[in-house]
Amino acid sequence: MKSLLFLSLFFLCSFSFAQSDKEVQTAIESLRIAMIDPSTEVLTQLTASNLSYGHSSGKIENREEFIEALVSGTSDFKTIILTDQTISFSGKKTAIVRHKLSGETLDGGRSNTVNLGVLLVWVKEKGDWKLAARQAFRL
Repeated sequence: MKSLLFLSLFFLCSFSFAQSDKEVQTAIESLRIAMIDPSTEVLTQLTASNLSYGHSSGKIENREEFIEALVSGTSDFKTIILTDQTISFSGKKTAIVRHKLSGETLDGGRSNTVNLGVLLVWVKEKGDWKLAARQAFRL
């Protein structure tokens, strides 16, 4: 009987984490798309109010600055490709994501290629995954 209970709990937990993993993957993909075709509404929905967004240059933006830079075109991604992504969880409401980001930008009218390593922290707020922190570094 204990074995059956243990197995039931194991599969329930596995399903829960698999579902959370898919939810976080969906949020990451939504953010990727929103960074290429920015919308204040979508970016606000995807980010926590206390967002700390760190660029590979060392510049750090809060949520308002991050959204304004994308919507105004100051930070202008033309393509973003994410590879080598890993997702791990710290409890039920925090996801730690690492991936490589390569893409093309047109910041200030200058074409550029970026190759970055990125660490993201996502938190679950009121049932939705929101980006709370991001730090990039040059590869």
